[in-house]
Order: sequence, then structure tokens, then C-alpha cells
Amino acid sequence: MLAVARITKLFGTEGGVLLNLYTTLPDEFDPATDPLFVMVDNLAVPLWCERFEPHGASGARVVFADLDTPKRIGEFIGRELFIEEPEREDDEFYMEDLIGFAVTAGSLHGEITDYYDSDANPLFGITFKGREETLVPAAEEFIASIDFEKRKIKLVLPDGLLEL
Repeated sequence: MLAVARITKLFGTEGGVLLNLYTTLPDEFDPATDPLFVMVDNLAVPLWCERFEPHGASGARVVFADLDTPKRIGEFIGRELFIEEPEREDDEFYMEDLIGFAVTAGSLHGEITDYYDSDANPLFGITFKGREETLVPAAEEFIASIDFEKRKIKLVLPDGLLEL
């Protein structure tokens, strides 16, 4: 589940609420067909939007079906709302997903601390033990293996790339 909003306060007399929308809410979210979920006793309970109107830069006015009075919706004030995360193919990942992975490059060991996206030259920011952040091309040909379970990546880099 992906947190996408927080119910901030009641709005109107029909059980409407104001939401603070997070930047994680995908553009393709369709309130007419996709439910929002609220956690109740560690269970994800779907809430269907009867009305969903953008409000300001990062908000929305919402009326949920079946929660049509201020008293019924009042217990959800302050709670986060979630959506189901889109499923990814098993072999699909984003380079940003590798941030925090342990890195081995020859005899050097470190950690990926950042990813700098660029069409021309995407880079990993890697902090090797005893060095400041080093920028390394995030090119598939330099990635020898990735272990997602152990959060490790092995790089095979050209000679001289990491020399000071």
C-alpha cells in the first residue's frame, strides 16, 4: 500500500472532508473507479469516492459513499489514505530503487547514496569506505549483478574510473 493523502478536516454538512494530497498520488489515479484505503485494525478498508474535487495546489474535497454524515466520517480525521501500489514486472526496477544498496566494485566496498537522473549521463552517487561521494555512470554494462533480497550490487568498472 502506498500512502497518498491524509484526511485533514470535515467539510460541509454531507460528510465531506478535505484531503491533503501527497506527491505520491499518481496522475493516473481515477477516483471514479479506484478506491482509497484507510487502515482499520490493520485491515485495509476501501473507501469509494462519491465526489472528488481538487482544492488548491495539494488538496481535494471528497465525499465518500456510505460515509454520508459528519459523525460517521469524523473518526477518520487525521488518518492516512492509501492506494494499492501498481504491480511491477519481476525484472523491472528503477535505478532509484538501488539507493541504499551495498556496492562492490573490484576491491572497493561502499553504498549507493544517490541517483542523478539525466538522459545524457545518469549517475550513481556512491560513498566508498574512506572516500567522499564518487559519481559513477549508472550504465547497465557496468552492473554485473544485483541481489534485491540482500540489497547488494556488484559493479565491473573500466580501469582508471575510480582512480584519484
